[in-house]
Amino acid sequence: MKFAYRFSNLLGTVYRCGNLNFTCDGNSVISPVGNRVTVFDLKNNKSSTLPLATRYNVKCVGLSPDGRLAIIVDEGGDALLVSLVCRSVLHHFHFKGSVHSVSFSPDGRKFVVTKGNIAQMYHAPGRKREFNAFVLDKTYFGPYDETTCIDWTDDSRCFAVGSKDTSTWVFGAERWDNLIYYALGGHKDAIVACFFESGSLDLYTISQGGALCVWQCDTSPEGLRPKAPTGWKADLLQGEEEEEEEREEETTVRGKTAPAPEEQQGKVKYSRLAKYFFNKEGDFNNLTAAAFHKKTHLLVTGFASGIFHLHELPEFNLIHSLSISDQRVASIAVNGSGDWIAFGCAGLGQLLVWEWQSESYVLKQQGHFNSMVSLAYSPDGQYIVTGGDDGKVKVWNTLSGFCFVTFTEHSSGVTGVTFTATGYVIVTSSMDGTVRAFDLHRYRNFRTFTSPRPTQFSCVAVDCSGEVVSAGAQDSFGVFIWSMQTGRLLDVLSGHEGPISSLCFSPVKSVLASASWDRTVRLWDMADSWRTTETLGLTSDALAVTFRPDGAELAVATLNSQITFWDPENAVQTGSIEGRHDLKTGRKELDKVTAKHSAKGKAFTALCYSADGQSVLAGGMSKFVCIYHVKEQILRKKFEISRNLSLDAMEEFLNRRKMTEFGNLALIDQDAGAEDGVAIPLPGVKKGDMSSRHLKPEIRVTSLRFSPTGRCWAATTTEGLLVYSLDAQMLFDPFELDTDVTPARIRAAVRQQDLTRAILMAFRLNERTLLQEVLESVPWDEVEVVSSSLPELYVEKVLEFLASSFEVSRHLEFYLIWTQKLLLVHGQKLKSRAGKVLPAVQFLQKSIQRHLDGVSKLCDWNRYNIQYALAVSEQRGIKRPSEPLGSEEEADASDDDDTLHPLGEGQEDGDRQLV
Repeated sequence: MKFAYRFSNLLGTVYRCGNLNFTCDGNSVISPVGNRVTVFDLKNNKSSTLPLATRYNVKCVGLSPDGRLAIIVDEGGDALLVSLVCRSVLHHFHFKGSVHSVSFSPDGRKFVVTKGNIAQMYHAPGRKREFNAFVLDKTYFGPYDETTCIDWTDDSRCFAVGSKDTSTWVFGAERWDNLIYYALGGHKDAIVACFFESGSLDLYTISQGGALCVWQCDTSPEGLRPKAPTGWKADLLQGEEEEEEEREEETTVRGKTAPAPEEQQGKVKYSRLAKYFFNKEGDFNNLTAAAFHKKTHLLVTGFASGIFHLHELPEFNLIHSLSISDQRVASIAVNGSGDWIAFGCAGLGQLLVWEWQSESYVLKQQGHFNSMVSLAYSPDGQYIVTGGDDGKVKVWNTLSGFCFVTFTEHSSGVTGVTFTATGYVIVTSSMDGTVRAFDLHRYRNFRTFTSPRPTQFSCVAVDCSGEVVSAGAQDSFGVFIWSMQTGRLLDVLSGHEGPISSLCFSPVKSVLASASWDRTVRLWDMADSWRTTETLGLTSDALAVTFRPDGAELAVATLNSQITFWDPENAVQTGSIEGRHDLKTGRKELDKVTAKHSAKGKAFTALCYSADGQSVLAGGMSKFVCIYHVKEQILRKKFEISRNLSLDAMEEFLNRRKMTEFGNLALIDQDAGAEDGVAIPLPGVKKGDMSSRHLKPEIRVTSLRFSPTGRCWAATTTEGLLVYSLDAQMLFDPFELDTDVTPARIRAAVRQQDLTRAILMAFRLNERTLLQEVLESVPWDEVEVVSSSLPELYVEKVLEFLASSFEVSRHLEFYLIWTQKLLLVHGQKLKSRAGKVLPAVQFLQKSIQRHLDGVSKLCDWNRYNIQYALAVSEQRGIKRPSEPLGSEEEADASDDDDTLHPLGEGQEDGDRQLV
């Protein structure tokens, strides 16, 4: 098995901080999630994370007008120039300071960033290759405090910058004679947003206190006069000092709040037409975000209480208002047509897309408020269930990346989740003292298992039949057994002398393995009245236990950073792996000891086998996930799950710049309460508590699972739910290759109708395009003959190729014929090697099931349309019985056509609302 895995998607978190953007077509939302960026395709109901990461959390994202380029800036001032077409990084740049916002000009030739109390204008990178993609054009001075927002005029001649000092500045993007800068006041609080009117220099400014000022300009954009050339262009005989001063004037604009009267003569002037207030009744607190759609004059404002308003400007008519969250609205974006509005709420990690005309949700997603603790794959690999400290259980679709159901019955943190063998029941354990079973058909909690005395459950497991549910207790040291059918408590297994840390049922036998802090792993036989068959003695506390997919081996992770392997039949240790040096934990900002010495207390807390059982995946209190080869007991690959320095324990050594004679600067909350104004934090707060002003979460891996298909694996981390998939495009993996196997000889065998030999040679070369060409050259009526002549060794490879082809190919029936014939001819032989071929068969099942769901949905929709058309035609026939038959049929046909088109559009919107 080749471990060419790469990061493919980020689930579990949809929005963290930063600004939202719509793509040019208005069908996708670009959302910053930590130090990554996720694109949510609202039309096709999919989400994908760009394969890039910044050093810190993303602060702002600027999108070019043509939608091809994006500038992503993090909290440290590092910027990435990203191509959204090829999804790759084109250029790195450092702005040497914290950037608050970035905005491209409408013509795409320049962009402006607000940094500190200045605004800098750069030449935007073009489509040609350039030595330096970011070239500074001008620096604009004027505000006394931090700049907060930017907006451009439609013709890219001017831009406005808002500041925390309550002022708004209008600057000329070019050297205009009558507009170099203009300062606007009129507010008593920080400016949140400023917007130009369409085709005009008229301006709207909005402050944090809920005030809106309407400014009218006495000059149209066409009335701006270019400045006449001066300096060395006008008089070549001027001195060097005057030349340097002129060049400085060309690259620097220094604004004054109160310029001299002679400087204002002949210049552009602004006058305030009106001033409106959002919080007249006092129901709303600070205004936190705003967006303006120039074509429809639609103003959207969000408040700290989670309420948003829609107003029509310039009359300031309220269209409607709605409460969408309990936390502050951090970012708002409007798509190009003005129909959809995106809201981001950083406090709860919510992302909402609202269609204001129909007053309905297009997208409504929310991640786990606190960190995710556990995850599990469904047996077919289509779904992932996650449990978090917030007490919620969420089910995610691996194909779309969206959460489609959330269960909130638990009143405390969820500690374990698992699927039953059917894949339609989820069983969860919680610290609230209950174990619950959820039905994915009706989306309800149909069983609740409790203990006679209140206890906190730390883990859960279900046997292969789905009839027996077990949970480990953290305080009473017992293992509780219930019946799924009746919900009754069957037994309480006692014997452990410490909290139960992990449970796992054998995939093939009725044996339960329980790991405990008492340095033992006990094996319980369900068929023999839950008698303890074996007790495995360990050298340290057991943290995780898991069975190999064939049930012939047991892996245990202990507190001393070791992974030990056991034979469950004979209770004999077969091997061990020392993982202390592979973890490489980082040093937290407030640690008194180095990372090398603090690693003694770190260990693997999550463990799982690969689908083929040859490797084991391990992770813990570190930013690394390790894959070990079980037989050779060596490290095969190490994955760095995050490079986000906004998280704690990321670096091995402390930054000496933060060390002073009085202590570490990390002890000071420099930015605390800057925006939210939350009270002083409680001492000892480690998680995202509402009482904490300053929170720097620690990087860790809480759970790991391999997909049953063997194509990907997932990890719940501080960053979210990370999914790593096999990179088939970058992998060249020939099989029994020799010099006689070439593409030319393979095509020659196809022309000679020696199809079996051509297929064998193509699989030995193992090039996907060539494999597809050879398989599709087989006539459909000869598939059974060719498949029966394939050697047993190649059948599994053909099945894997068919499973992957179902995801991209349109030849559905042809590949279904191949699958049917292969399974009918080689079914008995495959059954004898069930353990080895199971991942390939499950991958095949997942691909076929996806097509089944899509086709059945389409058929149901077509059947509904036909029934509706027949009902309409019958109704028309009853109303007009006297009309001739021909005219009636024609009228019905035309009416049906006219009726069906808007229905199709409405159904498409309905599908999007169900996300």
